[in-house]
Amino acid sequence: MTVAIAAPTSPERFALPPEPVLQFTVAQYHEMARTGILVDGEPIELLEGWLVNKMTKYPPHSVATFETRRVLERLVPAGWLVDTQEPITTHDSEPEPDVSVVRGSRRDYLDHHPSPRDVGLLVEVADTSLDRDRGWKKRIYAAAGIPCYWIVNLIDRQVEVCTQPSGPDPRADYASREVFQPGDSIPLLLDNVATGLVAVNDLLP
Repeated sequence: MTVAIAAPTSPERFALPPEPVLQFTVAQYHEMARTGILVDGEPIELLEGWLVNKMTKYPPHSVATFETRRVLERLVPAGWLVDTQEPITTHDSEPEPDVSVVRGSRRDYLDHHPSPRDVGLLVEVADTSLDRDRGWKKRIYAAAGIPCYWIVNLIDRQVEVCTQPSGPDPRADYASREVFQPGDSIPLLLDNVATGLVAVNDLLP
């Protein structure tokens, strides 16, 4: 039987229950999947040791995810892979960002998921998940040293681009946050090399 701990959007507001609860390591999380305690495809991800239910995806979210992947696939150079909703393994988390740009090819990850050193860009498409993506997810990605993190914000119809991660820190964050509006273009940087421009209009449904 699967037990999911539904956590709030920001771990700073997480009120622990009066009885003991469990946090899991990445290795324990993998073992639960291997033994069938967690079933492949269940809407759960590991965030800082907590088993967290993913947010419900509505049609605009699905469209924006598809369009973001399609646009990025046209721009990334050889040696990079664009993927959707696949795990990224950090030291204490295994989030499944909506879109990721990672080094190499799919066959490079037959026996492990990409780690932060493999990642050039992570993208979360945010509607119901906006608070989590701006808070908890951003902190996890900054702590892991993910160099660039985009939030395709469907509520405010903008793209928030976060760069210069702090790395491991209790209050991990990105030093730079830029907001791009419809009509703007976002530079796509991989290893600090510009590979093209992404029109915000092409990402929003």
